[in-house]
Amino acid sequence: MNSLRILFTVFAVFVMSSSVGAIEGQRQVFPALSGQEGARLVIHAATDLEAMRPLILDFQETAPDLAVDVTDYVTNDLFREAQKACADGGRSGDILLSSSVDQLVRLANDGCAQAHRPLPTSRIKDWANWRDEVFGFTFEPVVFVYDRSKVPSEDVPDSHEALVDLLRRNPLRYHGRIGTYDIEASGVGYLLAFNDSRQAPTTYGRLIESVSRAAPVIRCCNNEVLGELSSGAVRIAYNVLGSYAYAAARLDPDLGIVVPRDYTLILSRGAMIPKTAANPALGQRFLDYLLSERGRAVAREKSFFFAEGKPMPPGVDGPDDLMASGVGRPIRIGPSLLAAQDDIQRRHFIGDWKRLIRNDVKR
Repeated sequence: MNSLRILFTVFAVFVMSSSVGAIEGQRQVFPALSGQEGARLVIHAATDLEAMRPLILDFQETAPDLAVDVTDYVTNDLFREAQKACADGGRSGDILLSSSVDQLVRLANDGCAQAHRPLPTSRIKDWANWRDEVFGFTFEPVVFVYDRSKVPSEDVPDSHEALVDLLRRNPLRYHGRIGTYDIEASGVGYLLAFNDSRQAPTTYGRLIESVSRAAPVIRCCNNEVLGELSSGAVRIAYNVLGSYAYAAARLDPDLGIVVPRDYTLILSRGAMIPKTAANPALGQRFLDYLLSERGRAVAREKSFFFAEGKPMPPGVDGPDDLMASGVGRPIRIGPSLLAAQDDIQRRHFIGDWKRLIRNDVKR
């Protein structure tokens, strides 16, 4: 490995060890820029804290007397804590942020959210707002990531069908070398798999069958999957959020990113003001910032790197305009996501996945 790969591997090991502790919540406080704290915004999040850092710091420029207190969780634990706070009236964050937007929709449907009317200057797509209670604030394609040093150019898949065909043509070369989420441990991993099955049922079935025979490496989180890529344990990863993939590729130039040409799921991370927020006005103020032109510009340039109607970041293989090309398929924030959160359906879906994927899984 070259020095950059070593650097990223060390970084990924740090992230993986951190994500284990995140089960009970990792807390970080951003002191008021003025040096005198007038108020404190409390954020409970299941998102990438490093990606949120530029947004938080820029938000504080607009409110220099405001401190920001962030507790970061894995998605399933944030959901459980929010359910508990809603049920017993306990304290929650002033705003909840999660990549598992289906979990936020379920919370809102259960009466755990406060409505908020966004500012007139906010430009929110209809697929990224449900009842003014759950809002999407990012635009993140779901991509393939591969190791340029190990995957020849003729093997790089440019669609879900191409990945299926690759694994059938070269089963030995990629045995134990395919990485993806553990959908039982990861709320967003489950959300993406569920939407794959709805978007292209036949392709999804063939893909899961092919991946299961390849003895995949499954991990809880984006950064853990990317760490396996950088260490050389994995050669191709699928269903990785583009924001994580691009941040990793900036550190490790051997990582290539492909936006699938048959269809590309697009996730918008969700934000919600909980019913039990101690200071909902502060949560609403931060939400307005995330939805503003200023907040979206910071997200595009420093945090999540992709934006609707903007060119792909440098080096990403994909159409310049996902939506205009017809390739982009947004995961609509709304009642359709409740199907993914139906307890019986969720158990059956994960059970079927486990019976296939975990037969020969490489831990």
